[in-house]
Amino acid sequence: MKAMILAAGKGERLRPLTLHTPKPLVRAAGVPLIEYHVRALATAGFDELVINHAWLGQQIEDYLGDGSRFGVAIRYSAEGEPLETGGGIHRALGLLGDEPFLVVNGDIWTDYDFARLRRPLQGLAHLVLVNNPPHHPGGDFSLVNAAVREPEGNGEALTYSGISVLHPVLFEGCQPGAFKLAPLLRRAMADGQVSGECFDGAWIDVGTHERLAEVEQLLEARR
Repeated sequence: MKAMILAAGKGERLRPLTLHTPKPLVRAAGVPLIEYHVRALATAGFDELVINHAWLGQQIEDYLGDGSRFGVAIRYSAEGEPLETGGGIHRALGLLGDEPFLVVNGDIWTDYDFARLRRPLQGLAHLVLVNNPPHHPGGDFSLVNAAVREPEGNGEALTYSGISVLHPVLFEGCQPGAFKLAPLLRRAMADGQVSGECFDGAWIDVGTHERLAEVEQLLEARR
């Protein structure tokens, strides 16, 4: 199974750190955020990675290279302009192939064991959900008997972690350009084609300076 790291975000809320550095190369405890993913994926047995990028993306290629020093092979999907999550994945499908692939947002930090996702995919998508963080109390989706559904207003929604396994068929009929992933997932949910799990380990969406500090505190506590 191949894996894709989404690394095209501009990281405007992390300015001034991201004025001259792409968000995935912002460091936590001295290590770029994206390097944590690359090493974790390699440990989990993923040896073919695809990384998309836009803002200052050449710096990401210069830093990670072909991936050989991490024990993986990395290919890049350069975007002239950000294509959002759906459009970015769609553009990279030629590099990802015809089989299900793992996707992880480049701007999260987690100790999730990616090896758990190296199994056959039932349906068109499998989402890893987490308990709602303070900055997103309403959540995104509900999880009922391992099936992901639209929340029904009962307060039991969970937050999408930015980690998933997707089947290329999910993108059938899509046209090149910028578009969101969520509508495709909701269409598949309506057909009962999206499974899920809830992860209760460490997970931080590194979207602000405060949350970057949280990651550094967590890493320092683990040393």
